[in-house]
Amino acid sequence: MSTYKLVEGLFLLPTPSGAYYAIASNEEDKARKFIRKLLQQGKTPELTVEQLQILNEGEDEAKSLEMLHHCQKLGWVQGVDEVLESPQGALEEILPDLLKQVSEIGKVLLADDQGFYLVSQGFAHETAEELSALSAELATVHKRRSGLLRNNLGISSHAWSIVNAYGNSQIGFWPVFIGEHRFVITIEGIPHFNRAEFVNLIWALSIRYSGKK
Repeated sequence: MSTYKLVEGLFLLPTPSGAYYAIASNEEDKARKFIRKLLQQGKTPELTVEQLQILNEGEDEAKSLEMLHHCQKLGWVQGVDEVLESPQGALEEILPDLLKQVSEIGKVLLADDQGFYLVSQGFAHETAEELSALSAELATVHKRRSGLLRNNLGISSHAWSIVNAYGNSQIGFWPVFIGEHRFVITIEGIPHFNRAEFVNLIWALSIRYSGKK
């Protein structure tokens, strides 16, 4: 029997680091599947054994509680005091503001895997087009050299960055894997993935694109 005990009256929400972990790779493990399932809910589910088992695709109580403990220990999930709903409205209306909040200087775009941008903030149209095409080319290079990066160097990240002399990112390209889709968030300057807006951004995209092609 599990020794874990749930705190009553809480609702389950991914943290910014949990949302990032969920979408940073297309490889699946149980924790990533758990958080992705959580991000597909229309509102934060109540923290109960029954809900945990649903999020864990029917695992028994002990394994479901162990998964919650694992994700909590890594800082990937949190309990909130009230029900929160997923971002409301059409994506074209809500994405620009959410994206703007994850960039320190407000220069950010979201592109698809074909190299076309869906939303751009702060970039001129021509620049956004070129950056989107570059993000697709980087994805091709990464796929071709992923064996070297992962197996020889132990680097599992899919993100790429152009850095200055101090090693700080001047512009970065972060892939977002949701369902069958691969998007790229391109940010000039410092990213702010540690904000609630980042969770809402990934939540909105997950609701729209999980399981769809």
